[in-house]
Amino acid sequence: MNKRLLCISLLIISCIIIFSQCISKRPGKDSKDLRGEQFAGSAACISCHKSIYDSYMTTGHYKTSGPAFQAAIKGSFVNPHNVFSYSNGTKVVMEVRDSGLFQVAYSDSALQELHRFDITIGSGRKAQTFLFWRNGKYFQLPLSYFILTNSWANSPGFPPAYPKFDRMIPSTCFGCHSSAVGIKNVSMEGLHLSEEFEKNQLVYGIDCERCHGPAAEHVTFHQEHPQEKDARHITKIASLKNQQKLDMCALCHSGLGAPQKPAFEFKPGDALSDYFFPDFTRPEKTAEVDVHGKQYQLFTASKCFIKSDGMNCSSCHNPHNNERDQLQAFSQRCMSCHKADGHTFCKMTTLPAAVLSKNCIDCHMPALPSRNITMLTRGQTSPTPDSMRTHLITVYREETKKFMAALKK
Repeated sequence: MNKRLLCISLLIISCIIIFSQCISKRPGKDSKDLRGEQFAGSAACISCHKSIYDSYMTTGHYKTSGPAFQAAIKGSFVNPHNVFSYSNGTKVVMEVRDSGLFQVAYSDSALQELHRFDITIGSGRKAQTFLFWRNGKYFQLPLSYFILTNSWANSPGFPPAYPKFDRMIPSTCFGCHSSAVGIKNVSMEGLHLSEEFEKNQLVYGIDCERCHGPAAEHVTFHQEHPQEKDARHITKIASLKNQQKLDMCALCHSGLGAPQKPAFEFKPGDALSDYFFPDFTRPEKTAEVDVHGKQYQLFTASKCFIKSDGMNCSSCHNPHNNERDQLQAFSQRCMSCHKADGHTFCKMTTLPAAVLSKNCIDCHMPALPSRNITMLTRGQTSPTPDSMRTHLITVYREETKKFMAALKK
């Protein structure tokens, strides 16, 4: 058996094992949370952690999925901004109808197909894509919204010549874009895994318990013992080893791999290697690692990480706060090691240290185009790549030249 067939066989076997576990662990009818009685739901956190909860609601993690209502969708439903034309003459129109929001395909003004916006995927900072539910399965709609161009765009990987409405979305995608999805049934159809989902059974976004673990016992204890200030019956993140902290983020920020267990079962303190087959060791050729989805590999290949003692994702990111584009705040965290009066500070001495220390990011972690995530907007003949900040912290000479030139202006 060649290597490709072996990998396919392992993937199929692992999927069968995983989803048989998913079915056997479905909560009972009386469970308040889709995930089971050991989960309290994020709303239970508010009474004791309201400020953290309110802050977290503004983050990309919290907003990574949600119900698709018009106020949450960035794209326009008003003509002519709601129309996307394909090269075969078909057009898809975003329409508001009495029964909801739809993407509607027309050919020579004749309606061909229409499907409802059911779920929004993506926080809307860079892009949003959308899913619809039909006969127990989720499908991706052909058009996404691309923030960079403020326009509807062909969903990544979709054909440019015609609208495609049959891309099924498996539960593995929900594993990083939600906190739970209701699976009704799993079966094998030849070599293909077939899943049937419960309609409207979703815990949207990455909620508190995805990172802190099941909290029902914790909530009950502290409601009964309000004088106890030491957190009981929940994982204390500070008590975890550094690799365990890294693995929590790497679960979703290290790319896709062949699963051994469902991502939904991951608890803080678990080892990532118990959930996925791929080798997550430091890549030898970082230039081949795409900036989208492989933040863990790029970060751990950085000199800052290699030479540090205990550096992890939370060294720079506060997951409870929306810190998007707060470059000075991130730069100040760089300053905790790269002090202005030390030998590791920026060598660009033509500008004052006070100026340089306000933005380390654009030089050492610039936004670079993704090879994997591209969008074809209306009228384009070639797709536009999405850009993301690389997590390979190093010197980018061309980006530094642009940054210094802009500062001098």
